[in-house]
Amino acid sequence: MNLIKRIKILKGDITQIKSGAIVNAANKSLLGGGGVDGAIHKAAGPGLLEECKKLNGCETGEAKITGAHNIKTADYIIHTPGPVYRNSEHDSQLLKNSYKNSLELAKQKGLLSIAFPAISCGVYGYPAEKAALIAVNTTLEFLKKHKYPDTVYFVLFSDKHKKIYENILQDIFS
Repeated sequence: MNLIKRIKILKGDITQIKSGAIVNAANKSLLGGGGVDGAIHKAAGPGLLEECKKLNGCETGEAKITGAHNIKTADYIIHTPGPVYRNSEHDSQLLKNSYKNSLELAKQKGLLSIAFPAISCGVYGYPAEKAALIAVNTTLEFLKKHKYPDTVYFVLFSDKHKKIYENILQDIFS
């Protein structure tokens, strides 16, 4: 399948997206927080917190998987703490790892789809353009080598962020 057809860019609420897994831009404790993390924990209900307590946290750039609990549009939640932005090469490698490790978990589960938010772009301060470029390039690199997941959704919370992702994808494929 054509690579560009395997990536979908949407504006919306990631907890409402029908996907094999949704990705939580988590903090290292995995016990909930603000932004996307808070919204996912709220939608999933208290069972998610109980399952996350058993995971003993997660390091930045790594990923762990749980059930989706009360989120009926997904089978799993993949939790990945992105880096706090400090404008270093180390930041970009950690962010790349967040995407790569999340995709790897989806592949291992044989999931047909995965939905990502803009990891680290909220309170962690990653500039949207830099983060989107890493997200799209890392995803394309992964999809070139693997059959699963078949479809990757980038689910953005604003028209501005959606346009950034669309422009990057257009630039790569034009």
